[in-house]
Amino acid sequence: MNEPDPSASAGRARLLAGVRSALLSGRDGPAVTLLPRRLALRLPLLLLLAGMTIGFTGGSIAIAIEVYHVKPGLAAPLGVLQAAPLIFAVRWPLAAWRFATAGLLLTVFVRHGAGFMPWPVTAILALVVILFFTGVGADRQTTVGVGAVTVAGVLAPAVLFGMPSWFAMILTGIAGVALTFGDAVGGRHSAVEELRRREEQHRRDLARQAVLEERARIARELHDVVAHHMSVIAMQAEAAPYKIPDLPDAAKQTFGVVRDAAREALTETRRVVGLLRSDDEGAERAPQPGLDRLDDLVAAARRAGLSVAAAVVGMPRPLNAGVDLSAYRIVQESLSNAARYAPGSQVHVEVKYGADALAVSVTDDGARGAPQESRGGGHGLVGMRERVTMLGGRLDAGPRDGAGWSVAAELPYGDPD
Repeated sequence: MNEPDPSASAGRARLLAGVRSALLSGRDGPAVTLLPRRLALRLPLLLLLAGMTIGFTGGSIAIAIEVYHVKPGLAAPLGVLQAAPLIFAVRWPLAAWRFATAGLLLTVFVRHGAGFMPWPVTAILALVVILFFTGVGADRQTTVGVGAVTVAGVLAPAVLFGMPSWFAMILTGIAGVALTFGDAVGGRHSAVEELRRREEQHRRDLARQAVLEERARIARELHDVVAHHMSVIAMQAEAAPYKIPDLPDAAKQTFGVVRDAAREALTETRRVVGLLRSDDEGAERAPQPGLDRLDDLVAAARRAGLSVAAAVVGMPRPLNAGVDLSAYRIVQESLSNAARYAPGSQVHVEVKYGADALAVSVTDDGARGAPQESRGGGHGLVGMRERVTMLGGRLDAGPRDGAGWSVAAELPYGDPD
């Protein structure tokens, strides 16, 4: 006894599932749409589709009346049922196919096999277009079911009522080509859309990673500043009993508590921030820079080929370590972007000490595109925004009128160290 072929059984099961999906439960909406997003391109295509629908519908009615001598009372609804669904086939292809095939099948019974072919040629043309849109919008299993139902439910009854079998085979091939071509176009569009979604997700992931890396870098830099001050507190608390004679025991105990608390806080801070350091940053011990090194930045930018003019406006004042460091980094990254995207340009750097905030601006006159966001290892516009946001300030960065780029940051002073 021969055992049933598992592959054949699986094929039949898929075919039955496709037929069921085509007739009953198929998703009534395209997975992709061929209509462009821009209205200027979408409108002509919709007008073309509307014109085809009117022509095919009118032709189906006229041919049925004039050539096939069908009564107008029957020809009109049958023609509308056969061709009019084309108007919404681009959005609801399965529904359009169901209406069109119902109209074709009813026409077979109405004409009772009279003539070479029971349907007007315009109805067949409308069906071909609808099958194409069905192949575009439906999944492959449903597309196979649509083809099977079209052959078995429309063409086979027409053959039984007298249509030549060889002509039915031609129509079967045309239907198969329309569905296959639609499936190929739909698959390509799906692949393109999936690629676009993955690229967009990748871009968002990179931006999120850049923000996290920049925040970690800011935390490491501020740790170095805070660690310095905590060390000073611990050393001063340790030395106080030796510098002040006849210090009461209660005061000595207080200084001891301050010393121990400062040391514990310094240890915990180093332990937590140490997790954020990469292997090549573990040995960094250099003091964090500030605006006192502005001249060094300008000199380095000039060596990179920029023509830089720097100005300090207002009366310099002691700055909070975070403000000082952030202002330095903003100038540093702005000059780096100018050297990268506008080499040889003229750059103006201004540091203005206002009443309540420090204003930093860097402008250049070079033609360039927007600086790339940070992708790790650098600051970029992401780093500038994170630093300014951390300090409760404001950042404006963008192209200037004409040519060039401008970065302007306003950093509230906060409490000085």
